Amino acid sequence: MEDYLERLKKGSLKLYALESELPPDDAVRVRRTFIERETGADLSATGSFTIPIDRAATKNCENMIGTVQVPVGVAGPLLVKGEYAHGSFYIPLATTEGALVASVNRGCGAITRAGGADTRIFRDGMTRAPVFAARDITHAREICDWVASHRDEITAAAESTTSHGKLTGIMTAVGGTSVFVRLEFDTKDAMGMNMVTIASAEAAGVISAATGARLIALSGNFCTDKKPAAVNMVMGRGRTVAAGIFLPDALIRVVFKTDARTLAEVNMRKNLVGSARAGSFGFNAQAANIIAALFIACGQDPAHVVEGSLAVTTVDPVEGGVYVSVTLPSLPSGTVGGGTGIATQHECLALLGVAGGGSPPGTHAKKFAEIIACAVLAGELSLLGALGAQHLARAHQQLGR
Repeated sequence: MEDYLERLKKGSLKLYALESELPPDDAVRVRRTFIERETGADLSATGSFTIPIDRAATKNCENMIGTVQVPVGVAGPLLVKGEYAHGSFYIPLATTEGALVASVNRGCGAITRAGGADTRIFRDGMTRAPVFAARDITHAREICDWVASHRDEITAAAESTTSHGKLTGIMTAVGGTSVFVRLEFDTKDAMGMNMVTIASAEAAGVISAATGARLIALSGNFCTDKKPAAVNMVMGRGRTVAAGIFLPDALIRVVFKTDARTLAEVNMRKNLVGSARAGSFGFNAQAANIIAALFIACGQDPAHVVEGSLAVTTVDPVEGGVYVSVTLPSLPSGTVGGGTGIATQHECLALLGVAGGGSPPGTHAKKFAEIIACAVLAGELSLLGALGAQHLARAHQQLGR
């Protein structure tokens, strides 16, 4: 080890090059030791982990020195009645926020006692939107017209790069001499960002060659990836999924210590009016909390919580209670690729019965999305109930400090 540490110190060996000379385990250990000596920090806890790192150090994380371990709790059982997810599930939640798992657990209990939540997928498509430069607005219109009339040619080019992805939609948008082509793909069980990026590059080459449009960036922010955006709220990105349940008056009183009218008013004044007044793209109580915890536990890209939190929660007064629903317009998620292959994350996916690819392809990712929607619904119910009963501060005082 000392020889490698000396070469790192002298600069004749770069940190990123250790894997080219050493097995991943040894490379991570040498790198961590070097950083400890350079900074004086004790990284012994960071260096204590159980996951096999052959893949993690070469596919998921560059310059790896160890892991940061996040506590994982389970909420449930949660009774789900979806097209792809049907049955009781224990929900793995990776979080350091005290009271979160307890809150979701209470919502799961209410949903299960009420007979289970219905959930459905409404749209499925991952997007990438290259931006091209046109000579002038006349040329911009010509580019848009060409894209509209040559869909088959663009589709053939895009799908030539993947054995799974299918191009399902193309739209254009113009801002002066900037032309955005938003390409939407069915990515089966993958979240699909790598897949659609590679496919979009091939499609962009065809568009550029045929129209004279100058490709500026493969992602022009009209996708929109990892940023709050109205286009995702309106058109969807990833999976668009909703979950809903009828809660009778008696159950609301017993579980949430409040009543149907109060639940509806809290949702209207907080989630709808409050969010509108704030200019928020999310009209919900805590969707990001549940999505983040599930994403971290299940190997999703945590940055996509930005899109996932574009959720709308509604509470409709009905005879004998309320019908509560949550709609997630933009949920980028998958069960293969990315962090899903890391051992601990793979176990959490297996806990939900969605690890790896489904049969037929795409069914696991859809099942996972339906479970996520119902878990978000559980979190929304619990927080709305706590607010309605004026219990929020007490819960955090007991569990979150």
